[in-house]
Amino acid sequence: MSLLLNRNSFGNPSNAGKLLSKEAANSLFEEWVLNPKLRVHMLQVAHLMQCWAAEKEGLSESGIWKWELSGLLHDADWDQWPDQHCKKIIEYLEQLEIDPEVMHAIASHGPAHFGVEPENNMDKMLFAFDELSGLIHAYSILRPGGYEGMDLKGVKKRLKEKSFAANVSRDEIQDAANRAGILLDDLIAFIIPRQATITNSVNV
Repeated sequence: MSLLLNRNSFGNPSNAGKLLSKEAANSLFEEWVLNPKLRVHMLQVAHLMQCWAAEKEGLSESGIWKWELSGLLHDADWDQWPDQHCKKIIEYLEQLEIDPEVMHAIASHGPAHFGVEPENNMDKMLFAFDELSGLIHAYSILRPGGYEGMDLKGVKKRLKEKSFAANVSRDEIQDAANRAGILLDDLIAFIIPRQATITNSVNV
């Protein structure tokens, strides 16, 4: 099954800055994503995007929301329409005339799968957080204390164990970090405490 989008342009540039409200985004999230585990993943990635935009990019409130929205919806169609992954949510957001950068970020969160290269920082960080976030969460589930006491060394050990979270591509994780220009160690260190915060808040 090919998920290639076969295009690199999404939406209309004249819609720059137009975003879903938080209420509309949450309504879409609730309607489209029924799998509790996938919901957790998407909330985690959204939170990481929010934190990075605020702490590292120094963006305005609307800029931070744009990053968070991209994370929140990046897998919106995976649950019910896996054979249309990215295509369906992008086409829906195009109909709503949403900022093209949101759609490009979603389209480029797996360049090997969708054929769209990450270009700006928002694209690159969504790609960087996606797979690594999932592996770190899988590790937390195995630990008696969950995220409490989790450290860089433990995560890196799991990264080297190819049988652990075998569906998570180590090559993609490293590629994403390289594209973002961030050391993998620094990326892991950023994720652990912030992902712990959002995970505890959604009672996983």
